[in-house]
Amino acid sequence: MAEIKLTINDPKTGKSYKHITEGSSLRGKKLKEKISGDLIGLKGYELEITGGSDKAGFPMRFDLPGPQRKKILLTKGPGVKLKRKGIRKRKTVAGNEISKDTVQVNLKILKVGAKKIEDILGKKEETPKEKAEEPKKEKKEETPKEEVKEGKKEEKKEEPKEKEETPKEEVKEEKKEEKKEEPKEKEETPKEEVKEEKKEEKQETQGEKKE
Repeated sequence: MAEIKLTINDPKTGKSYKHITEGSSLRGKKLKEKISGDLIGLKGYELEITGGSDKAGFPMRFDLPGPQRKKILLTKGPGVKLKRKGIRKRKTVAGNEISKDTVQVNLKILKVGAKKIEDILGKKEETPKEKAEEPKKEKKEETPKEEVKEGKKEEKKEEPKEKEETPKEEVKEEKKEEKKEEPKEKEETPKEEVKEEKKEEKQETQGEKKE
C-alpha cells in the first residue's frame, strides 16, 4: 500500500503539522475513530480521524459506510456547498473507511504524549496568520521601487516638453513681428495717395488762376 499524507491538528494551539506514514498502519480505520499515536510514530499520543480524501480528490464522508466511492444526494457536510436551504445535490464522495485508494487523512490530537509534537515531527507548519503577513511585507518593499521608477519617467517626460517649447516661442515672436510690419505698410499707402491728390489739386488751382 502507498504512503498516506497526514495533517495533524492541535486544537489547543490551532497549528497543523504534516507527516507521512505507511498506508498499511491506518488501513481499515474509519472516520471519527480514535487511534493510538504509536501507529504513526507519535508515542503516548491519542488522535481522532476527522476526514480525508482519495487519489482522485473526492472527500471522505462519515455517513457513507465502506471504502467505495458513490454518488449520493447531499444537503450539507464535506463535498457539497449549497446557497439555499431545502436543496439537495447529487455529488460523488468516498466512503468513511480508509482504503488503498486513500492518499490524505486529517487527524486531531486528543491526548498529548511526553514529547512535544514539534520535537517529534520537526519544523512546524506556518499558521494562516503568518502566511498572510509575508505577502504584505513584500508589497511594502515594492512600493518605494515603483515610486522611483515613476519619478524617473516624469523627468524624462518633462525634458522633451522644454525642448518643444523653445521653437514655439520663436514662431510666436516671428508672427508678432509680421503683424507689426503689416499695419505700417497699410498706413503708408493712404498717406502717399493723399499727397498725390493734394498735388493734383494744387496744379488744377494754378491752372485756373492762369486762365
